[in-house]
Amino acid sequence: MFRFLLLLFVFFSIAFSNNNLDAKIACIILEDENSIICKFQKKRTYKDENVLFQWIDPLNNISRERTMLIPKGHGSIYDYRYIKGRIKGKWTVKVQYKNKDYLTEFEIK
Repeated sequence: MFRFLLLLFVFFSIAFSNNNLDAKIACIILEDENSIICKFQKKRTYKDENVLFQWIDPLNNISRERTMLIPKGHGSIYDYRYIKGRIKGKWTVKVQYKNKDYLTEFEIK
């Protein structure tokens, strides 16, 4: 468990090390934990904001879509899925925030 938390900390610290960046998204696959974890990060604001997460499978179908709330004072939100049961191939995770799309891709082998 410690190794898992350390890996997450290092990955997201590197991926989001510049505080002056616009919003961005990154995902990591943890095969030993059977997890795909995606983090969306934006500049902190002092109002609640909604984002729309879409998981798009290799067949270009939306596998899951959900609106999530980023509470005021916070600058990030996570979403995750289990690897088991997912179609193999290249997946896309899209976040819609303030009428703009942020995309990342990963591959399940």
